[in-house]
Amino acid sequence: MSVTVLLADDHQLVRTGFRVILEMEDDITVVGEAPDGGQAVEMALRLRPDVVLMDVEMPGVDGLEATRRISAAGGPSVLILTTFDRDDYLFAALRAGASGFLLKNGTPEALTEAVRVVAAGEALLAPAVTRRVIATFTTPGTTGVRLDQLTPREHEVLVLLAGGATNAEIATTLRLGETTVKTHVSRVLMKIGARDRTQAVVLAYELGVVRPGG
Repeated sequence: MSVTVLLADDHQLVRTGFRVILEMEDDITVVGEAPDGGQAVEMALRLRPDVVLMDVEMPGVDGLEATRRISAAGGPSVLILTTFDRDDYLFAALRAGASGFLLKNGTPEALTEAVRVVAAGEALLAPAVTRRVIATFTTPGTTGVRLDQLTPREHEVLVLLAGGATNAEIATTLRLGETTVKTHVSRVLMKIGARDRTQAVVLAYELGVVRPGG
């Protein structure tokens, strides 16, 4: 049976390129194209493709919010495909319900295989992303981290980090300036012994600061 795909990207040339690559495969059919996240949600729930190939940065409703809405409505699987190799996008996408996360610098073969994998109900991450996540989880010395070193505000920042929030989003939520947020993030990383935001997110889950689905 053919795997059906909805393309969501605000660049017409990008959508056309993806359509050409995907429809060269006998078992993949593109059933629609959406230029923004709002239309992606509407078309995903109406057309019910097997996979939505979703860009992150789009006007209006972005790809992460569109993914949340599709997942919340019990819609099709979402495969995030982005130019930006950012850990905050990765964790936000996974928490939003995405089944896969790929970078646009991959090969056409990697793209078509990812579509098949996600359509089959499996999860998939770009190899570079997978290596970073594994490295983070296997980093020794996570025991003994003390959350009581964090101030109440720093604890709030860590919770928002674990939810995939950017510095700008944290600033909006906590009504702080972005410079202040950057300072808080730096202090959180230092106090919990995290080398970067990715490890801070993993530690937040390991320490029970947040829980999957919470």
